[in-house]
Amino acid sequence: MSRPRIAILGRFAKGSTANRKEAIVNSRRLLEMIWDAGGDPVMMLPVLDSNWDERLIGISGILMPGGADVHPKFYGQEILSDEVYGCDPEQDEVDISLIRYAIANKIPLLTICRGTQVANVALGGTLVQHMSEPHRDHLANVTVSKDVAELGMSSDTVSASCFHHQILDRVATGIEPIAWAPEGHIEAVKYLNTGWAFGVQWHPEDNYKDDAPNFEIIKRFVAESSDFASSL
Repeated sequence: MSRPRIAILGRFAKGSTANRKEAIVNSRRLLEMIWDAGGDPVMMLPVLDSNWDERLIGISGILMPGGADVHPKFYGQEILSDEVYGCDPEQDEVDISLIRYAIANKIPLLTICRGTQVANVALGGTLVQHMSEPHRDHLANVTVSKDVAELGMSSDTVSASCFHHQILDRVATGIEPIAWAPEGHIEAVKYLNTGWAFGVQWHPEDNYKDDAPNFEIIKRFVAESSDFASSL
């Protein structure tokens, strides 16, 4: 069978070792994770006012990756912390548009770190702009309280590799928390009234080769994407 094509929205960057000027980037490990799970990752250019009906032809799933901070204006606030970084309203608008489209059209969706934060904002929630104790290069065991089988996990505990300084604050309608960090903040969510759609605050691409539950989530996402493609 052909690999389901998974759209991964690119991230604006000022440059990289492969580019002299501005770049559109994503983590190599993230794309390799999708490939290893049986999918074909397709990085997409963020474009305002995209016609997703046209742009997503042939796409079976959507992965919203990590990245810089969402501008607080999208959840009704001003920047309140000097730690807020990398805001790009154009990136935010495209992310929000694609997330809303995916949910409305029941396309398999997985959000990671910033992706989960911007999904909460897209649906009407807010964020804590800076945690009192940021989780940068932070590894902890997280227990998923429900939907373990739907996530494809053989265990309810996952080794969560985190790199974030913001967390969900007011949870949007249509989002159900399903896992929490030992400190109490939300680490995973389910998007309701849609197809297979989940979000994690951690980065499964960091350690999916060593932690089975992380890779099982990704394999389930790719499998759901393949089923979605077959149903069209």
